[in-house]
Amino acid sequence: MAEITMGAVAAHFGRDIERTLAKLPGMIDQARERGIDLLVLPDATVGGYLLDMVHPGPEALPPAVELDGPEVQAIADMAGDLTLCFGVAERALEGGEDVRYNSAVCVQGGRVLGTHRKVHLPLGESEAYRAGSGFRSFDTPVGRLGMLIDFDKTFPESSRTLALDGAEILACLSAWPASVTDRSDRLRNDRQAHLFDLYDCARAAENQVYLVSSNQTGVLGGLRFLGQAKVVDPAGEIIAKTWAKGGLAVATADVATDVARARRTMFHLRDRAPKAYGPTVAAARD
Repeated sequence: MAEITMGAVAAHFGRDIERTLAKLPGMIDQARERGIDLLVLPDATVGGYLLDMVHPGPEALPPAVELDGPEVQAIADMAGDLTLCFGVAERALEGGEDVRYNSAVCVQGGRVLGTHRKVHLPLGESEAYRAGSGFRSFDTPVGRLGMLIDFDKTFPESSRTLALDGAEILACLSAWPASVTDRSDRLRNDRQAHLFDLYDCARAAENQVYLVSSNQTGVLGGLRFLGQAKVVDPAGEIIAKTWAKGGLAVATADVATDVARARRTMFHLRDRAPKAYGPTVAAARD
């Protein structure tokens, strides 16, 4: 397709999975009415996020689902012709052990197109989840897509690896709270609010791609989420944004043309100097 319409959601999703599954059809229908082709929901859409990200005991953990389970299939069926990204706490069986991942899923037409397990686990998340092992782009009806989960975008190597794998759109699904160590009276003044926007713009500009960034809103346990869903263009400019409350940031673009235009003279991926970066970063190109 030429032009596509991208939507980034800022919304609250809690522990009640049945309530979420009842809520999603209305959100998807609204997106479809607005002509959206790619809809990115927040991290932890299904089951909500941790109640405490510093010391998440068993009571702080969200309910987990299998990627081939009925909950994911139900959302894939709801999506229809919409390409839809959403977050889950994934339950997996590895070596006879029941383990959890913080995962993102992309669906369309009743099938799973791609998945991503969060690699970078801040604070106490490592007590709740296992870390994913890498970043891979995949083909979708809206073009080649890569997914990140909140803290992943803090590390330039994450989005760079996806861009090198051909992604022209990055979907970043977040459950990004305000600072837990240095709270501000107003969310817009919170240092995490600043970093959340900064990382979105930097990751888009340095890779010359579109970035569609969703986030949770409201309060869950001891965490207050920022919202600030947005669409960022390949120059790092925010072209659509919500604020702290729930909402939908929508932008329409000819993604392939815009990415090609951004890279016509200054092509960051081409002009890298991998030998100067050391073996670890250079290996991302291989």
